[in-house]
Amino acid sequence: MEFHHVGLPTHRKRPGETYLAEARLHITDAEASPYGIEWLRFEPDSPLPEILKTTAHVAFKVDDVEAAIAGKDVLIEPFEPMPGIRAAFILADGAPVEFMEVAT
Repeated sequence: MEFHHVGLPTHRKRPGETYLAEARLHITDAEASPYGIEWLRFEPDSPLPEILKTTAHVAFKVDDVEAAIAGKDVLIEPFEPMPGIRAAFILADGAPVEFMEVAT
């Protein structure tokens, strides 16, 4: 497991946002941030869990998303937010944690 980013919910539009239509979510590129920050701006009708809309999350790169979430309190099952990336969210002591499997 390798740290990748911190996701911070915001209501402010940021330069370089990518829109994820299915999630109704605008995100910035954490790799473009010198501090590994991914800003998340949710549309009012976003279907994602409320805790992601209001609480910061940490994200880690993993080799196998399914293995990373096995036996955990799964918040969002594995999905593909962008080509080449599989992600899933768990709750760890009530805080959201993201696991990302990145194709090489």
